Amino acid sequence: MAIQWFPGHMHLTRKAIGERIKDIDVVIEMLDARLPGSSANPMLAELIQGKPALKVLSKQDLADPARTALWLAHYNAMPGVRALGLDTSMTSPAKALIDACQQLAPSRGGMTKPMRVLMCGIPNVGKSTLINTLKGKRAAKTGDEAGVTKLEQRITLADDFYVYDTPGVLWPRIIVAQSGYNLAASGAIGVNAFDEEEVALELLNYLIPHYPQALQARYKANDVPSHSDEQLLEAIGRQRGAVQSGGRVNTAKAADIVIHDFRSGALGRLTLETPQEFTQWLAKGKQADAERAVRKEGTEKNKPKKKPRP
Repeated sequence: MAIQWFPGHMHLTRKAIGERIKDIDVVIEMLDARLPGSSANPMLAELIQGKPALKVLSKQDLADPARTALWLAHYNAMPGVRALGLDTSMTSPAKALIDACQQLAPSRGGMTKPMRVLMCGIPNVGKSTLINTLKGKRAAKTGDEAGVTKLEQRITLADDFYVYDTPGVLWPRIIVAQSGYNLAASGAIGVNAFDEEEVALELLNYLIPHYPQALQARYKANDVPSHSDEQLLEAIGRQRGAVQSGGRVNTAKAADIVIHDFRSGALGRLTLETPQEFTQWLAKGKQADAERAVRKEGTEKNKPKKKPRP
């Protein structure tokens, strides 16, 4: 199942970013450290028009430290890009953003040339929480569901440093199937846009070979690598008491448990992709998308032409 979610306010955000970018010195893109590739918006690359970019891997306290290091190295190797890993509840590391922006745009600063920064990212990635940490008070709305911020907000962090916080925005069509599942598991996609059981199974399918110890520790499951995702979901349901009358496992409830445990960090520090894995997924997604476009074009050509009315 392809997961897509692009509410109406996201169209407005896309337009607003396109208009605002002309006056911006640095673009900060907030990424989820547990899924940096999947949470990077390909639409943003078109909109920022080559502006210096700071990639901020938020929620790094929930991510696998070794994999976070791989992603930071990956982004820091790109021209015109810097990357930082942050836990948005920590004040001191968050202030490193100002220094990083000044390094990316050294000619900006002072009252005559104030630094103008645009902060972008997917829904529920922690943008507003970070701004509140930097500001030291609730300057921006926060929430634990996708799509809390609906309007652009300007935050003054210093007399010569302005941050424009935009609503979380995805892109109209997600071509990497695994990205859709990872985004849903992280909470970036509205709950009505996906099937929780399907997402939980995809999540377990990845975690079984990559983080079996975490699953064993959390759910007391023996020999995790020998389980299929369906078998493990059922075992989790039984272990956590998600059992219906007649002894049947309530797999919907078990799926909710798995997704909640991932989001909250109860499963430990996990990252759902490496740079190499995401590069491979993206290549396959682009190929499949190109093939889909060819099939669509062929279908359009073969449609019978409507006869003109007499």
